[in-house]
Amino acid sequence: MLIILRKRWNVCRPSSFFPTRRGSHATVNWCSDYRSTCSRSAVRKALYLVSACSILAAISVSTSLAQNADDLAKQLSNPVAALISVPMQLNYDNGAGAQGNGDKWTLNIQPVIPISISKDWNLISRTIVPIIGQTDVTGSGSSESGLGDISESVFFSPKAPTAGGWIWGAGPVLLMPTGRDGFTTNRWAGGPTVVVLKQLGPWTYGALVNQVWGFTHDGPAPAVSAMFLQPFLSKALGQGVTAGLNLESSYDWTKSQWVIPANLTISKVTKLGGQLLSIGGGVRYYFEKPSGGPDWGLRFSVTLLYPR
Repeated sequence: MLIILRKRWNVCRPSSFFPTRRGSHATVNWCSDYRSTCSRSAVRKALYLVSACSILAAISVSTSLAQNADDLAKQLSNPVAALISVPMQLNYDNGAGAQGNGDKWTLNIQPVIPISISKDWNLISRTIVPIIGQTDVTGSGSSESGLGDISESVFFSPKAPTAGGWIWGAGPVLLMPTGRDGFTTNRWAGGPTVVVLKQLGPWTYGALVNQVWGFTHDGPAPAVSAMFLQPFLSKALGQGVTAGLNLESSYDWTKSQWVIPANLTISKVTKLGGQLLSIGGGVRYYFEKPSGGPDWGLRFSVTLLYPR
């Protein structure tokens, strides 16, 4: 560009066209105008070049971010993926209580920490810390809030899928009686937990199941024997967007009672400042519930992501 400007400057010198007396205003003005035109043309070309490079760079970065978002969305669909994340899931349930007009809010903070324990195996820690608030559930005008029982699941999972493409993990689950009155079983409980899934193209499907039994049998608290069964199905829609459907069903063996809510959700992986995260929401309907259980609900989630 500098060479072009220099050549045009040489062409613009008065002596290059015709002899001129020193101080000729016409020649000076003509050259001044021509130099200005040459400069503007060169600047325009430079701006066009910079704009084209910027557009190409933006397209490249956008494509890279979209691919990265799709990869992260796929890992989020896998409960035993080697991805550090901190999901914060806010659930709203409507229609609870004897009068059917109660509202319940549950914030589940669920850090997921994978640890490589050998060349072929990962250990994945999944903790659930529930913070609960409810109104008009235990009675008209009532209001309660506090911590619920914390659960800790540990999965031992192969780093590579099986020959058939199946991903699995298994280990113990522990339920700790950390909740306040009304939000706790008042018993330590534990048992096995297993997850099995498969990822084919944009689809992920599988199930997570656990069973806990109470450790202690003294005191007024009722015995604990409960199963949790969560079949799930999700599809990646591109650009980091995932649609999902699951049943978070549980069965109380002591009361012979099912609770079966179905959740339909959608989420998107994005970036806020320098932080990768997934933002989502959805609706829930209870196909089976105990007396005084909610009818329907909503879900909002924010998951902080820390890929390696």
